[in-house]
Amino acid sequence: MASTETKSDAAVRGNDGLGGLEAGLDALESSVAGRSSFGTTFRQKMLPPLVAFVIVLAAWQALITFKIVDDPTKLPSPSDVWAEVKNAWLQGTLLDYIWTSVSRGLLGFLFALVIGTPLGLLVARVKFVRAAIGPMLSGLQSLPSVAWVPPAVIWLGLNNSMMYAVILLGAVPSIANGLVSGVDQVPPLFLRAGRTMGATGLRGTWHIVMPAALPGYLAGLKQGWAFSWRSLMAAEIIASSPDLGVGLGQLLENGRNASSMPMVFLAIFLILFVGIAIDLIVFSPVERWVLRSRGLLVKG
Repeated sequence: MASTETKSDAAVRGNDGLGGLEAGLDALESSVAGRSSFGTTFRQKMLPPLVAFVIVLAAWQALITFKIVDDPTKLPSPSDVWAEVKNAWLQGTLLDYIWTSVSRGLLGFLFALVIGTPLGLLVARVKFVRAAIGPMLSGLQSLPSVAWVPPAVIWLGLNNSMMYAVILLGAVPSIANGLVSGVDQVPPLFLRAGRTMGATGLRGTWHIVMPAALPGYLAGLKQGWAFSWRSLMAAEIIASSPDLGVGLGQLLENGRNASSMPMVFLAIFLILFVGIAIDLIVFSPVERWVLRSRGLLVKG
């Protein structure tokens, strides 16, 4: 009996030691994951893209200066594009171009989110539904979104409803498939533990499945936004009407029709700028939060 008690005491002390070690590691990780200084953030996050931008700009100017490309109808100079930016700003149309497309893109993406999330859960959790429409979702995801523009125009006409339909058809499959992939990667132990604690049905979906599937779901959301933005640009380029206003895609098409390469480059840069801005403002903070909540965000 005495030897048994000694072993038990040793086990307790060992567990206490492991608990202290875990607490120490948690404290160490917490101190490492503290907020970085502005200088560190600037060097690690802001300086590299600035350097890349300067290199691209210098290479672009070199092509013009050394007359490697001496036809301005094919490659305008950076100063010509900047003049186009200033002209659009002075005319008060620059922000209108951006807002017309961004408002459509974000609203269409929200519609896709509302539809794609329950659809993804249904496909992931119901075997018959997965067998029936799972392959269809994968096929729709691989279908170029530009293919939906002609039928959308015929069905709905040249209006914003057509734009939103094209966005939905491009984004919903990506969001649904991302959530399906995330649900498939949820460890079965989580589901069993949830059922043991009474988290079944909608409660289990909300408290167990969705948090565990969040990384895959977030990847699907990012891809869904990319598909939304590309679908919208395709729709704006192909379908033009005075009632629709001038978005970035229409600006790009106007530059082509006018044979104005500065306008074409302005549209391309604005489309790229919006895509980068949405990723930095919306998705990157959410992604860092998900990684930090799982102890996967490592600094340095």
